[in-house]
Amino acid sequence: MSPNWGQLPALAITNVFQHLDHPDRLNASTVCWHWRFFKRIQFDVAREQNKKNGFFLQKLAHIVSEAKITFDSCNLYDVELAAEILFKLSKSARLLSLSILPKYATLVTPGRFYSEEEWNYILKLFVQPLVVLLGRKNPPLRALDLGCSEILALHASDLLNFTAKPQYLERLAFATVKQDPGHYPLGLIEAPLFEKCTALRVLTIDYDNLCDELLQTLQVLPLRQLIVHVHGIDEDHFGLSEEAWANFRGKNPETELHLTLVCAYEAVDILHTHILRPSMPLTHLKVLFCEKINCEALEYLSLQYSETLRSLIWVDSMRIEEYRNIMELVMHTEQDPLVMMAWRCKKLQELIVHGYMLDPHNVVGVARLRGRELKVLEISGIHISMPSIMVTPFNEEVSAQLGRKWCPLDAKTLPPALRFYPVSDEVRDQYILNHIRKDIME
Repeated sequence: MSPNWGQLPALAITNVFQHLDHPDRLNASTVCWHWRFFKRIQFDVAREQNKKNGFFLQKLAHIVSEAKITFDSCNLYDVELAAEILFKLSKSARLLSLSILPKYATLVTPGRFYSEEEWNYILKLFVQPLVVLLGRKNPPLRALDLGCSEILALHASDLLNFTAKPQYLERLAFATVKQDPGHYPLGLIEAPLFEKCTALRVLTIDYDNLCDELLQTLQVLPLRQLIVHVHGIDEDHFGLSEEAWANFRGKNPETELHLTLVCAYEAVDILHTHILRPSMPLTHLKVLFCEKINCEALEYLSLQYSETLRSLIWVDSMRIEEYRNIMELVMHTEQDPLVMMAWRCKKLQELIVHGYMLDPHNVVGVARLRGRELKVLEISGIHISMPSIMVTPFNEEVSAQLGRKWCPLDAKTLPPALRFYPVSDEVRDQYILNHIRKDIME
């Protein structure tokens, strides 16, 4: 097999080019597009990566158009290394897209959570370099991802205020994962700040910031994807009206709405009564570690979003015994709500359920109804009354319907965050962030 020279690492290409004079560099750069332009660069912050990251900063940071910074946000040393990289990137004249990607929901600082010391620390190390980038006019920044960081997103309003050319912004990721979903400060973003973002295609935002006025502002933007995170439900939040969603959908018929509940222990109970609205253009729903499955909400989903819903992910840990009660899935309805969803929702392509025991006959029913159009079917709990001799025929039947080899996840293949034993918040955060980030459109 011939080598793919276009996939040589940037580090290797840069080292080679250092030994060439200018005419030879020009000739070599014509070999392929990748050798001519270093479009993307990712900084994986860690002490052992210091030499590599330093080289990238010195040789490539001033010419790349996209940069990502991943770091251990529970390690103060790595946080400050990430801030140093961000400061140097803020001097770049070519950077168009920046993603700050902490590995966990917590971002440690020398001060206490929500203290003035913490606020000033974040302001100096992270917010001020971002203000410099957003304040640049030529070329203007086009994409900013705050990596679900709660403390960074509290400054979202200031960042928009300091943006020199908001009309060039195409992607903004301001949604968060909370350190404490039951108690957190609200960083409200006023609707007029989005009025000049006339090129905005992708927006992630917390439900706390959404209101009818903001939805009215967003409906005139060319949004292709709106991702909303739900945590706690503030008693002063009035929710969004059916009329507002109907107007939004009328103006944006192609927009995907991704709704994600993260450790939303109260919101999961009122999902179908206070949050979901019939005119929502809902395509993806994630319910992550909310410690309950809401069968009435599942029924509502299949009735109201039969023409739009493409993905359902409902995930809890298997470690608490009461989560595994199969009756929770049929308690309020005569029919299994997942089977009804597979029947009604003609665009359903992904179904992931963990933390709850499922009837194997109904799993087969889902596979038969969706067939090969169901690209992802991931479950881990099959009711224990199923005889072991029937496990292989069951797997074979589902595999035949899906057109590929299939079996439920077991104790060995389950992600650590979903297994029977307790795990740290950091392990759970990584699982949550991986699921959330993969959906954001480039």
